[in-house]
Amino acid sequence: MKKRVLSVLFAVMIVAAAVTGCKKNVGTPEDNAVIEKGDKEGTEEEKSGYLFGYSGTGTGNPYFETLELSVRTELEAQGHRMMSRDPQDDAQLQNEQILELIDEGVKAVFLCPVDSEQINEGLQALDDAGIPVINVDTQVKNSSLTEAFIGSDNKNAGFVCGEDLKERLPDGGKVVILERSSHNSVNQRITGFEESIANSGFEVLNRADVEGDREKAKEAMKKFLAEYPEIDAVMCGNDPIALGALEAVEEADKKGVLIYGVDGSPEVKQKLAENNLSLIGTGAQSPINIGKRAVETALAVLNGDSFENEIFEKTFLITRDNVELYGTDGWQ
Repeated sequence: MKKRVLSVLFAVMIVAAAVTGCKKNVGTPEDNAVIEKGDKEGTEEEKSGYLFGYSGTGTGNPYFETLELSVRTELEAQGHRMMSRDPQDDAQLQNEQILELIDEGVKAVFLCPVDSEQINEGLQALDDAGIPVINVDTQVKNSSLTEAFIGSDNKNAGFVCGEDLKERLPDGGKVVILERSSHNSVNQRITGFEESIANSGFEVLNRADVEGDREKAKEAMKKFLAEYPEIDAVMCGNDPIALGALEAVEEADKKGVLIYGVDGSPEVKQKLAENNLSLIGTGAQSPINIGKRAVETALAVLNGDSFENEIFEKTFLITRDNVELYGTDGWQ
């Protein structure tokens, strides 16, 4: 079903939930779209168009909530429908819910895996049912069972954090890393960061898998602060992790620790705008544009049009020095 790039469907403006400020290009100063939540499944009367399934990692992370809403809004604006399942960060539950989506008769599934490898059971079931999978944000291990991948340039999101750290600490320093090993997207961010700071006088003292969770990040950071009083910087796999690390640093009244996250979330941008001295920057991505490109691709697959097998949206660094260009009340 896959085809190489010949043409891509024109992107359609999100009209049902976006407020003024959503632009075509990601990473420009005027980009700061805010999406408002709408109805979850639509009304019984709206039965035209394709029925899509959506399986994300779970609720609670504003990035993933915005990504799902972007996909839903774009589909509904074009007369299609979507039903979502929330696996609550449970890989096996996600596989079970995929079977439910198959039974519901969905024509295609947007998938962000809880675990890139354990999702194989659900992917195989979808493949056996002839249902195409549009993989979003976090790439699955077995990409042969998906039609396309749409996500961020995650390696660059970590790389730009490392480049900024080298400018602030030209003589190097001591670093700890808070990550989420089950997510390829987070692994790529950490890889980009480590490649950036390699051979620049930095030492990674320790690392912890906090599963992308803010509270677990806070607890891990508390232990690191007690064990390593010489910490200079913290690289975090996402913004919730960075916010947890920040809470630990502030509660310990630890000065001079530089914290980096990845997402470009409104909450982190608000902290940057407040000129927080510990939270330094975030590798920004755009869940809104990823959602729109995912819908373009899914419709191309179902309509037999050509499409790109992999799409990587641009990432860039937001710091206290440039946050006012992007605003603080929405996503890029």
